[in-house]
Parts: sequence; C-alpha cells; structure tokens
Amino acid sequence: MTRGKFRIYLGGAPGVGKTYSMLSEAHRRVERGTDCVVAFVEHHERPRTEVLLHGLEQVPRQELQYRDAVFTEMDVDAVLERRPAVALVDELAHTNVPGSRNAKRWQDVEELLAAGIDVVSTVNIQHLESLGDVVESITGIRQRETVPDEVVRRADQIELVDMSPEALRRRMAHGNIYKPDKVDAARSNYFRPGNLTALRELALLWVADRVDEYLQQYRGEHNIRSPWQARERIVVGLTGGPEGRTLIRRAARLAEKGAGGEVLAVYIARSDGLSSASPKELAGQRTLVEDLGGTFHHVVGDNVTQALLEFARGVNASQIVLGSSRRKAWQYIFGPGVGATVARDSGPDLDVHIVTHDEVARGRGLPLHHGATLGRSRIVAGWLAGLLGPALLSVLLTGSGADLGLANDMLLFLSLTVAAALLGGLLPALASAAFGSLLLNYYFTPPLHQFTVSDPRNILAIVIFVGVAVSVASVVDLAARRTQQAARLRAESEILSFLAGSVLRGETSLDALLERVRETFTMESVALLERESDVAPWTCTGSVGPRAVLRPEDADVDMPVGDHLALALSGRVLPAEDRRVLGAFAAQAAVVLDRQRLQSEAAQARESAEGNRIRTSLLAAVSHDLRTPLAGIKASVTSLRSDDVAWSEADQAELLAGIEDGADRLGHLVDNLLDMSRLQTDTVTPLIREIYLDEVVPMALGGVPEGSVVLDIPEALPMVAVDPGLLERAVANVVENAVKYSPGGEPVLVTASAIADRVEVRVVDRGPGVPDEAKNRIFAPFQRYGDAPRGAGVGLGLAVARGFTEAMGGTLNAEDTPGGGFTMVLSVPSAADHPPIRPDLPATDTS
Repeated sequence: MTRGKFRIYLGGAPGVGKTYSMLSEAHRRVERGTDCVVAFVEHHERPRTEVLLHGLEQVPRQELQYRDAVFTEMDVDAVLERRPAVALVDELAHTNVPGSRNAKRWQDVEELLAAGIDVVSTVNIQHLESLGDVVESITGIRQRETVPDEVVRRADQIELVDMSPEALRRRMAHGNIYKPDKVDAARSNYFRPGNLTALRELALLWVADRVDEYLQQYRGEHNIRSPWQARERIVVGLTGGPEGRTLIRRAARLAEKGAGGEVLAVYIARSDGLSSASPKELAGQRTLVEDLGGTFHHVVGDNVTQALLEFARGVNASQIVLGSSRRKAWQYIFGPGVGATVARDSGPDLDVHIVTHDEVARGRGLPLHHGATLGRSRIVAGWLAGLLGPALLSVLLTGSGADLGLANDMLLFLSLTVAAALLGGLLPALASAAFGSLLLNYYFTPPLHQFTVSDPRNILAIVIFVGVAVSVASVVDLAARRTQQAARLRAESEILSFLAGSVLRGETSLDALLERVRETFTMESVALLERESDVAPWTCTGSVGPRAVLRPEDADVDMPVGDHLALALSGRVLPAEDRRVLGAFAAQAAVVLDRQRLQSEAAQARESAEGNRIRTSLLAAVSHDLRTPLAGIKASVTSLRSDDVAWSEADQAELLAGIEDGADRLGHLVDNLLDMSRLQTDTVTPLIREIYLDEVVPMALGGVPEGSVVLDIPEALPMVAVDPGLLERAVANVVENAVKYSPGGEPVLVTASAIADRVEVRVVDRGPGVPDEAKNRIFAPFQRYGDAPRGAGVGLGLAVARGFTEAMGGTLNAEDTPGGGFTMVLSVPSAADHPPIRPDLPATDTS
C-alpha cells in the first residue's frame, strides 16, 4: 500500500493562522472534487476559524471518560473506516487522553499515513522536541506536549505560516485569538514582542534548514554537481598548520556578511595515513570552527586539489578560503601549489580567496625524517659505513700498492654506499656517495692527489658512480619506508579485525575496550565522555587508567564520535597516522555503549513484561481458581444456616466436609501464591541442615488420598543437606501434581536412590505424559499442561517446587516413564562425611 502524503502548516506562535490556512486549503480541495474530511480540528472559539468548518464533512469524535470528566478525541477507527483521500488533523503535538488508541496524536497520524490517507496537520515551532530547552529559556515556559523532530522532517511538504509580532498582537487585541478577559495577561506574558520575535526566528531558521535538505536531495537525485549559490557556504581548506586559525576567522567574517552563511572547515588527509599535520592543532581548529558556528570535516584523498574541489561541489559551496603557500621560493620548481591549482580548476561557480598569514614562505621542511624509522643503532651503523668505510678502504688500497683499476675501485666504493643505504637509509648513503666520489677523484683518478680529472672518460665514470649510488640509496630507503608502512598497515588490520570480531561476538564490556585502546596506543588513561547537548557539561561514562580527563579539551588526544560523545586519551600526542585506527576504536566504543544501554533497557522490559504476565495470571487465578473453593465454602455455610431445610446429621457432615475441603484447597492455593511471590522477589533463604529423607518425605504425603502413593525409601541412603521445610513443600507439590494426572486406581510411586554425591527422589506416574518440547514449559508459573480442569489449581505447584529445589542447590527435571507416563526427578546434595546406614530404623513401605 502506498503511504499517504503528509503536509504540515508550521507556525511560530499560537494564533498566526495555521488552522485557518489548513481549512482554506481543504475548501480549495473540496471545490476541485477531492474527498476531504475533518478528522479533528479545534477552533478554540475563534469565529473566523469556526466559520471555515461549515461545508466540510466532519468525522464524529470519540468520547472518553477520565477522572469524572468526558473528553473528545479523534476517532482513528472511524477515520480509517471512512477512508477519505485527505484528512485534516489539527494540533499534531497533542497528548491524547489516557485510554485512547495511541498516547500522542502524531502516532494517530502515522496510522492514517500508513493506511494510504493523505494528512494535513498543524504544529507550532515551540512543540518540536529538540527546541524545548531553547523555547523555555526564551519564554520561561516548558512545553509539555512535544513531537519528535523526525516526524515533522519526514513531512512531504512544510509550509511556514508567518506573521510579524506587531500584527499578531493586534489580532489578539481585536479578540480574534483569545477572549477579551485573557488578552491583557497573554500580551504581557507569553506574547511579548521579544518572545514572538525569537520564536519567529526559530521557525524561519528551522524551515530554512529543511529547505536546504530538500535542495541537497534534489541535487543528488538529478546528479547536479555545479554549485547553486542559494546561500553563502564557505569551505576552509586546512593543512593542520598554525595558519588554520586565521583562515577560519576570516571565513567566519565572510559568512557574517551574508544572511544564513555557513562555514565548513575541511582537512584533506592522505590515504596512506602519513601526514605532517599536528593532531593537537587540528583539534584546536575543530573547536574554534565549532565555536564560531561552523562544522569540521576530515576527508581522505591522495590528490589534495581534487579532493578539496569535490568536497566543495558536494556541499554546494560558493566560496573556498585557502592560505598563502608556506613553501619557499625554490620549492615551486615542483609545481604551482595547491592554492594556484584550486583557483585554476575551481571554475566560474566557486570563488577562491587566498588569505595571507604569518607562516607565509616559512617552509614545511624536507621529508627526510623517514630514515628515523630504521632505529638509532642502524642509523649510527649506516653513518659509520658511509663515512668511515670509504676512508679505511682508501687507506687499504693505497697502502697495499695494488692497482685494481678505476672500475674495480668504483665498485668497491659503491658496495660501501649500498651497505650504508641498507643500514642507515637515504642520508648516510648520500653522504657515502659524495665522500666516496671525492676519495676516488683524489687517490685513484689521474692526476693523483688532486681534485681534478684529466681523462673525460673518468669524469663520466665518477658521475655514473654518484648517480648509481644515489639511485641505490633512494631505492633502499623507499623499500625500508614501504616495509614500515606495510608493518603499520598489518598492525592496523589486526586491530580492525579485532574490532570487527568483537562486534560479531557481541562483546559489550566497555572497560575492556577502553583498556585495549590504552594498551594499543600506550596511553596513561582513556575515558569515554558524553554530554546531553552542546551546552551541557561532559560526564564520564567509562574510563581506565589513573587521572582520567573530564573534558576533551584537557586531553592530549580526543576523538569525537557524533555531536555529544568523545574518546579522550592522555599520556602523549598521537601522530596523525594513528588517528584512523583511533577513530575505529571510538566508533566501536559508541556501539558498545549503545549496546549496553539497549541490553539494560531490554532487561528492564523483560522484567516488566514478566511482572505484567504474572500479575495478569494472578488476576485470572484469583478471578476463578480462588473463587471456586470460596464459592463452595459459601454455599455450604449458607445451606447450614438456612432455617428452611432440616438437615440430617449425614447431610451436615457432608456439608462440613465440603467446607473443610474447600478451605484446604484455598489454603493450598494461597500458600503456592505466597511461595511464588517469595521466589520472584528472591526472599527465599534456605536453612540447610543434615537430615534423612524418610524424616521428610512421608510428611509431604499428608495432602493426598490414602492408597494413592507407594513409598520406597531404602535404608542405606545417606543423609541429605537440605532445608526440611522447603524439601517437604517441593515433594508435596510434585506428588500432588502426579496424583492429579494419574489414571484412577493407579498409584504413584515415590522412590529414592543415591548417585555419587547426590540423592534422587523419583515420582513416577502412569498418566498421559508430556511431550519433550513442553517438559521445560510446565515449570513456568501459571502453566497447566493439557486439558486440566479450571478447578485443578493455578499452575504454580511445579514452579514453586523447582524454585525451592534450586534454592537448596538441587535440581528438578522431568523424564518419560518407561512404558508410558511421567517421572519427576528431584535431586539434592548428600551430606558429606556421614555414615550412610541407619539399621535401627525400619524402611517405610507405603502410604
């Protein structure tokens, strides 16, 4: 079934004309032949609104009584049965009277929409749930009736009904909104010009955001990539350098010049995770842009220019703000720079601002620090091999007087350069190549002991030597860096695999996850912080380690998760490449926190549902099973007290026996209900002592008819460690249940035996038995299997018996009787270190 269309008239305050506009639209639709009805409209005795109700079909309202008063609400069933094309439903945020079909009117509207009925409704801006605190701070009045923002956002059309504060106050003064005796109080309180102006601005801004969402959706559906400058949206390109704060403030000033301007700060990170940006600086810039009302975005892309332009076009930006390049003049030989490239490729729809700052032309530094990843000892060995090695080789070759030829000498020096590259990386290898070329020129290239070369072929050989040495050093250094990156990526993949596995396994320990974060990044402490709103204080929902921070600003590293959750780490500043994995940990922490809360809510819901089920069953039991013996007692007592009939002694004895039987049944039912209540509230405290079974079991058979049970308790049984009272009640309930279902004339067998450190009591009957799938269900409270008559109890006997048995450390299970029937096996622990034989007492045979 196609969902109905939803149209909302949104107003800034009561009386702006929402209902009037809705009814006017209804008349226009009816004139066009649309089947339109009034499901619920409240005119509040406003004459102009009441007049518009004439000529429109109105669905009769439902009358509900609450606290000695009668109220009227929308009759959802009547509207669904009438099934119009369009239904008018006023006051979307209204709370229905208790006893209605739904708690809120917006829930009634959801039912109509789901049934394919178009709905036109009204709501004021102060009733939106997210604006409750803001409206209260403006007007001093807390709105009790609210509607979730998402319900209003899902509307297919939202039309703002706007009116200036002065016009609204004039309308009120003319008596078009409230009765004359209420006008002065309203104008001096809620309807003050300042309140109305603020509420009007809230409505305008909220609708403007919704219009922007419609625009983004339309552009996405039609694959429109070129910006539409419907509003000033300024993108700030950040590098992670200190100039970012200047750029953000400059962009904020540009946004203030146009109404509704928006600032979006974006940092482009390389996909390999390597970056020279300072995480601490980026965190400060994110805080600054958010304080100025903008948003911060983290984008991954190898081509910075392309990624920045794609982001700007994707958010429909109108301007891009970039800082002047920090590169030195000689570095422009490698390209024009990001700013010039963005300005060249931005096209006519994007304005690019290049902002000067204090860091212009100060340089970024050469990326020659990668060799540090090889370790201090290897770097030292590389420098020794690159500088000391060529010197020793020169001494050895000149001292020995061997003439190996220039080609062989160059190969020997080249081997030392390769060794320096393998050990220390790029810088020692470059130094070795330069130093080796000087030594080759001075000692082995004619003219000797001079830094000149007479043969041009030797010049070419030395140049080739230097080129080969530099190339080899570069390749070796690149291989070392790629190896280090591969190791990092392997470690990241293992961490991400762990996180994915924890999600699949359903692990919900927040402390364990935070401890994993602390160990992974070698931090001093880790805390998960949360706040209810943008202005609310932070609270710690979980932490590990000493001195956990209480605010993200105080942490060395903080990773936001959404708007109101952040992972804060203290101990050291993380490099940029580690923040990607930290973001995965932060997202997993949010998932674990949500899962814990959902599990807690589910447990509470289960407890509530179980309590409701038990209460419902108890009411059913009280309404029938407890009333049955009461009715029998009442009838017998009434008969005995009657003066109209002369009862014989036999009749009187029979009536008295009926009273006694009814009282016994009633007492038994009440005892079971009380026992079940004790079990449900965990107030059963067994008093364990050592006792023989034949001191307890015969006493449990007092409530069954004589001859209905055969008792077989062997003499050689050990003592058991139980609560005698609880064991007696458990055995009594099991035996009474077996007797109840045993066929006539067939006695129930009660026998006992010792197995290892346990003693089992078996209650065997030849009744109809129970299928395997129902064996556990019969132990649930208020469960009676099969076609048991309504007077056969409330279904608590076996539940109480199992509860008492488990409270003593025993078990109660059901088995099939060989040859047909049902067997209850009650197992309790035997007493330790006690003689198993009691020869002084005879065995008990029958009862």
